[in-house]
Amino acid sequence: MNLSASAIALLGLIAWTLLLLFLIINQRGLLVLSGRMRVNAFAPDGSNTPGGFAQRLVRAHANSLENLPLQLGVLLYAMHAGQTAITDPLALVLLGARLFQSLMHLISTGALFVWLRFAGLLAQMLILAWWLLRLAGLV
Repeated sequence: MNLSASAIALLGLIAWTLLLLFLIINQRGLLVLSGRMRVNAFAPDGSNTPGGFAQRLVRAHANSLENLPLQLGVLLYAMHAGQTAITDPLALVLLGARLFQSLMHLISTGALFVWLRFAGLLAQMLILAWWLLRLAGLV
């Protein structure tokens, strides 16, 4: 089976979001199994877990989920309409920008990393906007 870049990006976006969820499950499971937290003591935003990483991980996962419908919607439309010639050239760039944004989120909330995270988000939004314009035949 030969996957297009659009199909690889689509599966990669889903896999990345799932991986972040598995990391949350793993971290919380280890805290419970080690006796450092009660199984029903987790705040949804990760704010009551030791260190700031849990909060950044939860936020990175939520951010991936927030953007997933936009990304998948455009990629699925292009695939269904036979228009992957429009999305293929930037599909892996979109996936890379998503990974970059999440990794910057996981590393730090310092000003430089927030700017880098924003750059990753902006790249994704510009790619999606370009694709929409192209798919609609406006450019």
